[in-house]
Amino acid sequence: MKQLTARMACGALVALLTLTACAPLVVAVVVAGTAMVVTDRRTTGAQVDDQTIQLRLANELGSAFKDQPVHIAVNSFDRRVLLTGEVPNEAAKTKAGEIAAASLNVRAVINELAIAPPSSLSDRTSDTALATKVRGAFINTKEISFNSIEIVVERQIVYLLGYVTEREGQVAALVASKVSGVKQVVKVFEYATQEEVDRRRAIGGGSAPAPAASPAAPTK
Repeated sequence: MKQLTARMACGALVALLTLTACAPLVVAVVVAGTAMVVTDRRTTGAQVDDQTIQLRLANELGSAFKDQPVHIAVNSFDRRVLLTGEVPNEAAKTKAGEIAAASLNVRAVINELAIAPPSSLSDRTSDTALATKVRGAFINTKEISFNSIEIVVERQIVYLLGYVTEREGQVAALVASKVSGVKQVVKVFEYATQEEVDRRRAIGGGSAPAPAASPAAPTK
C-alpha cells in the first residue's frame, strides 16, 4: 500500500508539471521526494534524475512559452522525455521539442504535442481519473509489474512508458485499451530481454542506459 501511495504521489507531481499561458507554474517539490519506489526498475539516482529533468524542463518551457496559449506536460523515464499537451501550431511543437532535446541529461525526446487549443481543467481532471483507472487495471493483472510502468493520459489517449519486456509491453497495452474511456494507447517503452530486466532487479534498478543511437518510436 505504501508503494501504491508513493506512485500516486509521483503521478500527482507529473500532473502539476503543466504549462499554461494564464497561470503560473506551481510545482510541489516535496512530492518528488516521496515518490521513490523500491520496485521501480530505475535506480533511486535515475528516478531523481528524471524528476530533476521534469522540474527543470517545465521551467525552461514555461519561460519559452510564457506569452503563448499552451499546455505542455513533461514526463521523463530513464532520461527519455515525453511531451504531451497542446500547442497552437507546428512551429511551437518543433520549438518545444528542440528545447527538450537541448536540456541537460535528456537523451531522447518523444514529442506527442497536439496542435490544438489548451485542454480545459475539466478535461485534465478526467484524464487524471482515467489514469487512475488504468493503474487499477494494471494492479489486478499478474503479467504486469505495475511499478515498472508510467502512465500518462492526455485527451483520453494513454501513453505508457517504462523499461519492459516485449511481452509485458503487449499485455500492458492490451489491458489499458480495454479500460472504459480510453480512446487510444501509445507505447513509449524501452524494450529489454527478460535477462536484462532481471539484471536490473538484482542490482536495485540498474544505472540509466547509455544514450541510444536511434530510440524506438512510439507505437500507436
